[in-house]
Amino acid sequence: METSNSKEVRNTKRNPRKDFRMKLTEVPRNEICKKENKSIEAQRMSLPVFELKDKFIEAVRSNQILIVVGETGSGKSTQLTQYLVEAGFTEQGRIGCTQPRKVAAVSLAKRVAKEYRCRLGYEVGYAVRFDNCTTNKTIIKYMTEGILLRETLSDRNMSGYSCIMLDEAHERTINTDVLFGLLKETVRERPDLKLIITSATLDAAKFSSYFNQAPIFEIPGRTFPVEIIYDRLLTSDYLGECLKKILKIHRSEPPGDILVFLTGQEEIDDTCEALEKWKMSDEGSSTLQVYPMYSALPLEKQMRIYEKPLLGCRKVIISTNIAETSLTIDGVLYVVDSGLCKQNVYNPHQEISTLRVTKISQAEAKQRSGRAGRTAPGKTYRLYTEAEFKNMVPTPIPEIKRSNLSTMVLQLKAMGIDDLPKFDFLDPPTLNSLDHALEILHSLSAVTDRGLLTRLGKQMAELPLDPILSKMLLVSVDEGCIKEILSIVSLLSVNNNVFIRPNKPKDKQKLADEKKAQFIKEEGDILTLLEAYDSWIDNEKSISWCKENFLDFKTLKEAEAIRNQLLIKMNFTENSISSCHGDLISVQRSICAGLIRNIASRTIKSEYSLGNQVVFIHPGSTVFIQKPDYVVCHEIVETSKKYMRMLTIVLPYWEYEFKPSTSYVHLKSEKETLKPRTPKPKLSEDPPSYESTVRHDYAWHASSQFKPSAPDPPSFKPSMPSQSPTPPTPTPQPPPPPPPSKSRCIIS
Repeated sequence: METSNSKEVRNTKRNPRKDFRMKLTEVPRNEICKKENKSIEAQRMSLPVFELKDKFIEAVRSNQILIVVGETGSGKSTQLTQYLVEAGFTEQGRIGCTQPRKVAAVSLAKRVAKEYRCRLGYEVGYAVRFDNCTTNKTIIKYMTEGILLRETLSDRNMSGYSCIMLDEAHERTINTDVLFGLLKETVRERPDLKLIITSATLDAAKFSSYFNQAPIFEIPGRTFPVEIIYDRLLTSDYLGECLKKILKIHRSEPPGDILVFLTGQEEIDDTCEALEKWKMSDEGSSTLQVYPMYSALPLEKQMRIYEKPLLGCRKVIISTNIAETSLTIDGVLYVVDSGLCKQNVYNPHQEISTLRVTKISQAEAKQRSGRAGRTAPGKTYRLYTEAEFKNMVPTPIPEIKRSNLSTMVLQLKAMGIDDLPKFDFLDPPTLNSLDHALEILHSLSAVTDRGLLTRLGKQMAELPLDPILSKMLLVSVDEGCIKEILSIVSLLSVNNNVFIRPNKPKDKQKLADEKKAQFIKEEGDILTLLEAYDSWIDNEKSISWCKENFLDFKTLKEAEAIRNQLLIKMNFTENSISSCHGDLISVQRSICAGLIRNIASRTIKSEYSLGNQVVFIHPGSTVFIQKPDYVVCHEIVETSKKYMRMLTIVLPYWEYEFKPSTSYVHLKSEKETLKPRTPKPKLSEDPPSYESTVRHDYAWHASSQFKPSAPDPPSFKPSMPSQSPTPPTPTPQPPPPPPPSKSRCIIS
């Protein structure tokens, strides 16, 4: 049902706090809690999917591949896996269910474990990056798509599974599209393996066509009706309009929690702060409990959205599009939809990933409104007109069409899939994007100039890290600074900022800057991060010490957990790994090896040249005043200018040491004209072995215990100046780069 928002909230002199409490006293949360008061079994029976249980099992038995269409609230994510267990599908292996996001996999596993009446991690468990809560007894395994994709590296036939369910396939992440192609081939080789694709949108027909006209099994829609309320006019200040809608609902609507969709962390934090200030004002109400929700939030804080509000209180959750799918938040009756989201768009020419605020699709808008109909009839307030909704694109652009594909390409190469343009993608990426990904991997020495996987590339693929961080970590084995680089890689893998700088007041900002100054290393931001982490370890990982020094304890704790998992993955122990013992040159060299494509040289004043673009040092960088001659950066953000962030000072010679000695040969296409290439001799019939594609064999391998040995003396190891690195003395004919020593990591 759709209506227009024509009535305004009438101003009254009554106390809104008292008004709302009177409503909750007169009408307790019965409308919301009816389902909560039922037994777990009764809740399961009330879901729309329950009536189709027998038909679903019959469809799975009759078909190897099944497309399931079920709208939000149908119960497909929690119930279908249990139905498969009850039907005896676990006799030949476990049931695997993938989710696009970590928080969804964890929350679903907890819910199903509760329904299954077992301890989490036993019969029902989950696996996400750096966190595995499963045992040999686990028969229902919820996991992120990346976990299943990594399992295919060692077991292409998925021999441990009898049935795999790709849930929320309509989100079309890169991992989803790769799993489509891999599992489509796997089911041909394993007739006993069942594959279920679930979607909440009308993409089902496309999925069915891709999987050889697989049958479509439809589940009824949401449990309760949702009223859609559009704004009459568009507004430029959607944040202000969003606050008005929240307060209007809180003052005038019956009890029920509120879910608000905004674009990013900054907007969410500002909105939460504004609501907290309103609560403290004379017109405010302490009966409003505010919770933020975004991917960079630590998992413990994300899980707070599932906590029941205090008696007589209303919960409001301010979230990004992370709450669109899979997250079942009981009690939400009202949704406020801004109609916007942030999409990560990668520019291969500038090698910059930017988060752009864009309009959502019609499918995403329907997903958001569906959040209001899970436990009772609800309302969705859309901060845009009905005409705007009709002009939206039907479905979002697949992630594979707008992202850096280097990680995906490396994983496919590690599986032995070399002819990437012929891989069976649902929506094939452009040849240019695949070619660019291979060029990045070649600069990291993960593939040869002809795109063949090297031994180093195989080792990089085994690590659950971005290729640049994998290269950084593996080079540290040769440089003798594993301890330091392990910490750095773990810190860079965490999305959150370690240093806390309050928005207000200014005296707090000044104090935070003074506290940060004690950790600053003149070598750059990444080593400043390392200094803060080491200081936290030296201070016994104290929470009070973190508060005193404006450090995020949760972020440091998460980085420590990642570090411990990497130690296990690489068969290291804390006592066996090498350390530079304060000689930061080796650490800087390892960082440079991983960020080899991000070396920037100072041109004039504050400008830097990085490839074919002009970039600047971010004002928040520790080397902003120093302005060194050569730096590497971990990321580039684009606002009014292109700013480099997370910098490390390097020397220009290192680029020659770590760059491959051969030039990459681009992919050819009859339809696309690539830049001209120099003729290359034809390859021999037998492709080169891994041993012939590298000049150095690492001591580490995932299947063997690393035994550290003292590295040979380096052939060239300049000292680091205190202010800025001095380039080599210019000569009419510059000498070639110094020859590598055995202790150096130089891959061709």
